[in-house]
Amino acid sequence: MEQITYTLPVFEGPLDLLLSLIAKNKLNIYDIEISLLLEQYTEKIKEMQEAQMDVASEFLEMASRLVYIKSTMLLPKHEEEAEELKKELTGQLLEYQECKRLAAVMAEMVSFDSFCREPSKVDYDMTYTRKHNAIVLSEAYIRAAGRGKRKLPPPADAFKGIVARRVVPVGTRIIKVLRTLRRRGTSPYAQLFAECEDKSELVATFLAILELVKGKRIRVDGDGDTAKVHIIERKEQQA
Repeated sequence: MEQITYTLPVFEGPLDLLLSLIAKNKLNIYDIEISLLLEQYTEKIKEMQEAQMDVASEFLEMASRLVYIKSTMLLPKHEEEAEELKKELTGQLLEYQECKRLAAVMAEMVSFDSFCREPSKVDYDMTYTRKHNAIVLSEAYIRAAGRGKRKLPPPADAFKGIVARRVVPVGTRIIKVLRTLRRRGTSPYAQLFAECEDKSELVATFLAILELVKGKRIRVDGDGDTAKVHIIERKEQQA
């Protein structure tokens, strides 16, 4: 048999009634005073019955639930159970309160007094009927072609200054510096760069000198234009 539900003039259900009583008595929803709430709740139910209103079973069920919580709180050995029951009721009230708030917000956004039908399908004529001056069309084409060229990858000539430089191995310059020093014994620091043809060779020569100094095969004395480079003999290396 299908269950018949009732909607009271003011309250939508027992939780709605409890929230109304909590607000009326300014109770803390997180720490409900069960005794006062039960007293107010039973009075409301009596008023409904005196007004010859059919009280739904869920209202009576909530009344028995409140009575059970109150009786559990009076028993010293059932304090934990009473607290769990209160927390469960508080959680349901908070959830119902949030649902009511969201329902009020959505009620302002949705109106059932209007009807919107789906748009009808329309066959569009895609033929371009406008006319333009030939000069305007030419300028538009040039601008469009220019935008297309900007999206193309840059030509190889754009990287010529980066990837087209001559690669000079540092090892080759190390041999060159050692041969020069063995032949001369010593050499001005700037003289080692005099025969370099380009930046790649200059950088490679500088790195070669650093490697030789690090390996203690040559030493650099002095500073600036007076700096001289000496080769370190094997006896000096062993010492």
